Amino acid sequence: MQDNTQGWRQDRSAPSMAEVFRSIKVSAKATPFRRFLAFFGPGYLVAVGYMDPGNWATSLAGGAQFGYTLLFVALLSNFMAILLQALAARLAIGSGRDLAQACRDAYPRWVSNILWVLAEIGIIATDLAEVIGTAIGLNLLFNIPLEIGIVLTAIDVFLILWLQNRNFRWIEAFVIALLGIITISFGIQIAMANPDWGGVIRGFAPDRQILLNPQMLYLSLGIIGATVMPHNLYLHSGIIQTRAYGLDDKSKRQALTMAELDSAIALVFALSINAAILILAAAAFHRNGLTSVAEIQDAYRLLQPLLGAALAPILFAIALLASGLNSTVTATMAGQIVMEGFINIRLKPWLRRLITRGLAIVPAAGAILIWGASGSGKLLIFSQVILSFQLPFAIVPLIRFTASREKMGALVAPRWLTWLAWVVAIIIIALNAKLLFDLAFA
Repeated sequence: MQDNTQGWRQDRSAPSMAEVFRSIKVSAKATPFRRFLAFFGPGYLVAVGYMDPGNWATSLAGGAQFGYTLLFVALLSNFMAILLQALAARLAIGSGRDLAQACRDAYPRWVSNILWVLAEIGIIATDLAEVIGTAIGLNLLFNIPLEIGIVLTAIDVFLILWLQNRNFRWIEAFVIALLGIITISFGIQIAMANPDWGGVIRGFAPDRQILLNPQMLYLSLGIIGATVMPHNLYLHSGIIQTRAYGLDDKSKRQALTMAELDSAIALVFALSINAAILILAAAAFHRNGLTSVAEIQDAYRLLQPLLGAALAPILFAIALLASGLNSTVTATMAGQIVMEGFINIRLKPWLRRLITRGLAIVPAAGAILIWGASGSGKLLIFSQVILSFQLPFAIVPLIRFTASREKMGALVAPRWLTWLAWVVAIIIIALNAKLLFDLAFA
C-alpha cells in the first residue's frame, strides 16, 4: 500500500501488530452512531494509564500529604492527555504510521536509535510500576509473596495472546470490564469515606503552592508522568490502526473524528477514577492527620479502621489487582509497537511479549529483594517521575509530524492545535527543569 503523502523517506513498512492490523471492519454506509461503536475501545486502552499502580502511588501520596490541592494537577493532566492522544490518532490515520514508525522514517538512524532507547526506558518504567502493583494486589488478596507475584505477572502475556487470537475486540472487552470493576470499587469506597465536597471542588482550582513547594511539585510531576504517559502515544497510534476505515480523505476525516471522540470520552471517564484515588487518600488519611501514607500496603491496612468497614480494604485490593492486570496488558502491547516500529524486529508474538515483560520483571524483582515491600511505594513514584522526563522525547516528534502538511496531507493539524500542543510541551519541559534545579540545589 502506497502513501498519499510525500514527506516520508519511504513507503510504509509492515505494520506493527500485523496480526490484528485493520481487522475490525468500519462500514462506510453505517450511521454515525454505528461508526462510533466501531471505533469504541482504543480510548479505553489508553485511559488505563490513569489508574495504573504508579498513578495510585503518586495520588495516594499527594492526597495524604496535601489533601485535595493536587486535584488541579489531575485535571491539567487530563487536558494534556486528551490533546496529545488526539494528535497520536491524527498521526496514525493521516500517515498510516504509528509514532515509532514515523520516528524511524523521519530521523537519521542514530537519532531514531536514541529515541528507541528512551522509549524502551519509559516502557520499562511503566511496566515496573504495573508489575509491582499487580504483585502487591496478589499479596494483599491472597497473601502471595511479592517475589512470586512478580513472576506470576508473566502469565498475562499468554492471556493477551489468547484474547488476541480470538479477536482484538476481546482484549478491549477485557480491559473495559476491569475498568468497570475499578469504578464500582472506588465508588463504594468514596461513599464510605464521605469526603469534603467543598474541598474537592476547591481542589480543582490552581494553587501557586504547587510550584513553590518542591515536594508538591515532585508529586505533581509524578501525577503528570502517571497520566500523560509516553507509551500511550505509541500505543494509541498503533492500535487505532486495527480499524479498517476507508483510505480516502473523507473516510480518514470521519475516522479521526470518531477516534478523537472515543479517546476524549474515555479520558474524561478516567479522570473520575484518577481523582477518586486522590480524594480517597485526602478524605481517609489527610483528614485524620496521616500525611505520610505513601505505601499502597499501608493504605490497605489503614482503610478498615478509618472507614469502619472490612469491605473497604478488600475493594481497594481488588481494584489494585484489576488496575495492575489492565496496565500490564496495555504496556506489553506498547512494547511490541515500539520494538517493531523503531527497529523493525519481527519475532513470534509470545517471544516478543516475554522479552518486553522480562525487561520489567528483572528490575522489579531486584528492587523487592534489595528494598523489600516497604520501598515499593517510593519506587512506584520514582518510576512515574522517570516517565515524566521521557515525555518530551515522544511529544516533540509527535507535534512536529502532525504539523507537517508534507507528511500529513489533508489531515495536517490546524495551526491552533499545534500551538496549543507546543504550550503543553513547554509546560512539561519547564516543570522538569524546575524539578531538576530543586533537586540539585535543595
